[in-house]
Amino acid sequence: MKDHTTKRYAYVTLLNIVITIAEFVGGFASGSLALLSDAVHNLSDVGAIIISFVAHLISSRSRNQHKTFGYERAETLAAFTNGIILILISLALFIEAIERFWQPSKIKGGIMLVVAVIGLLANFISMLAMHRDAQGSLNVRSTFIHMLSDALSSVAVVIGAVFIYFWQITWLDPVMTLLVSVFVLREAYQITKKAANILMESNPDIDLEQMNKIVLSFPEIKNIHHVHLWRYSDDYIMLDAHVNVDAKLTAEEFEKLTQRISEKLRQLGINHINFQVECERGKNDDMIVPGHDYEN
Repeated sequence: MKDHTTKRYAYVTLLNIVITIAEFVGGFASGSLALLSDAVHNLSDVGAIIISFVAHLISSRSRNQHKTFGYERAETLAAFTNGIILILISLALFIEAIERFWQPSKIKGGIMLVVAVIGLLANFISMLAMHRDAQGSLNVRSTFIHMLSDALSSVAVVIGAVFIYFWQITWLDPVMTLLVSVFVLREAYQITKKAANILMESNPDIDLEQMNKIVLSFPEIKNIHHVHLWRYSDDYIMLDAHVNVDAKLTAEEFEKLTQRISEKLRQLGINHINFQVECERGKNDDMIVPGHDYEN
């Protein structure tokens, strides 16, 4: 998958460079804000794709003494960066479209229509190229959303170009820009929020009570406390906690017990656990202990 994704990144980057140049030329020649906004959007996508591509390459590097977890969060950082870029672009296009209502300009619908159709076809191809891996990686999904927003933007530009060319309804130019900006803003917010939650090591929507019930269903576990549950990357959800057991439980027995608990917790999506064994300390503590004193 990694090799296929790398090829798709390279292909989509080249295609978006061509789209951007064509739309800038066509936008200035036709006087269309929607076409120029689409060109700016595509220009940002080129940078976003490069960021995602570099992060994708970095994430495949092996763990070392400096990065003991590895480099997989590079893709999460890229997704967060891309989300912020999309939000800023959406707001800028929204403001520019509002201003165009008060300061309309003459638009050459023929040039706008031809360039818009070319952009639509190219964006649709780029979107399809990234769709396959979009579900398995937040970073790839952020790139896919870029491509999807570009395709929708191009659809809006084509529709606007048709009406402008045949019926000279120029106010559709900023209207289409507004609609696309709102859509992109919504999608960008979702990506940025998810990436931020990963970076903040938030609970990835796992029911803690259900997790607690599973762990305590094993009679050897008397209590679980100082729980930390977070998503490290797209592939890893990690659980770190203190557990109270009987003092007579041997290391070998606890190892086997942990394996059995791990199998159960995979039902919730938790695929990496680390338990600190205790006998008396913390036996009356809750799962989440307030404050910063997490003594080991």
